[in-house]
Order: sequence, then C-alpha cells, then structure tokens
Amino acid sequence: MIAEVRKEPEQDRNIGGGWHTDHSYDIAPALGSMLYAREVPSTGGDTLFASMYAAYDALSDGLKSILERMSARHSSRHVFGEATQARRGDLAGRIGNAELATQDAVHPVVIRHPDTGRKALYVNPGFTLGFEGWTDEESRPLLAYLYQHSTRPEFTCRFHWQEGSLALWDNRSTWHFAINDYHGERRLLHRVTIEGVPLN
Repeated sequence: MIAEVRKEPEQDRNIGGGWHTDHSYDIAPALGSMLYAREVPSTGGDTLFASMYAAYDALSDGLKSILERMSARHSSRHVFGEATQARRGDLAGRIGNAELATQDAVHPVVIRHPDTGRKALYVNPGFTLGFEGWTDEESRPLLAYLYQHSTRPEFTCRFHWQEGSLALWDNRSTWHFAINDYHGERRLLHRVTIEGVPLN
C-alpha cells in the first residue's frame, strides 16, 4: 500500500505524532514500512525509533514470564474510526476511509519474530487497548509501565530526514514517533506499507 504523509505549513497536527507500531490492529500486522522524503522542513521533523527487542531483553525474568503468557487487544477504531474524526482537528481530512477503520486483533504481548525467532515486546501506545481477559482500567498501569520502560534512551534512536532520504523499518520489532516541531513548514513523504503475516 502506497500513501502520502503530508503536513502543510498551516496545519497544526502531524500524522504519526506519538509512539506506535503501524498496523498492529490487523490480524496479519504490517511486516514493515518505508518512507521516502520528498520535501522536508529546514529544521525538525525527525523520527524517533525504539527497539522492542531491547525493551523485552531488559525486563526482569519474572515479568517476562508473566507477559509471555498474555495477549493484548489492538484496534484502529479509536484512532481512525468515524467516531473519532470530530476530535481530530486538521487531521480529519487527511486520514481517509474512516468508515473502514473497524480492525480489531489480539496478539501475544511477547512475540517471536517470524524471521529471526527473537523475542520482542508487542504492545504500543497508539493501538493497544488492554490485555485479553483484563478490563481497560486493569490494563492501564502495566501498559503504562511497559510504555515508559520501552522508551528509555538506551532503546531509542533519532533519524534526521533530508530530501531523498529513505527509511525502512520492521514493524514487528520497533515503535516510531514522528516529531511535530516544524510548524509553518511543509513536510511530504511517500510511504509504502509491506504486508506481513500473523504473529505468535
């Protein structure tokens, strides 16, 4: 799937402005994403990445043991769905097909990467609602801890875009965050989403 990721000078909000994993709400989540920079601001507009391999590896053995027996619920509805469009401000007209944002999926909290076999943490602040069998309220404290843990500086890096830059990442083992610090300037990237497989 090919799409534009665009922010015009007069727009306040950007697309991807929070930690997330693309398409975790799909039964077969996206393998990866590629972004190609067509136009970049004179300063700012970087993208942060976080390693979910490193985040998992740094957990205690006790917490790993608990999480490896758990699954989590993911959804697109609360981010892209019709009911959310009114509160999305100037993003409302830039993310299409709100009526199709009905994807829900359950995935293991700790996955084995389909290619490497390595374990990775697989929840994210953008699309994870809660743990399977737990209420959202019960899920929030543990999710909050995992989110704070996963964005420790030693697990993250920052990618600086230049015109013509191409970034490719694996959505099964990373989070990303598009920094919205270039108000009054245009940023245009082309995105390709690569089809994936179910996770276990």
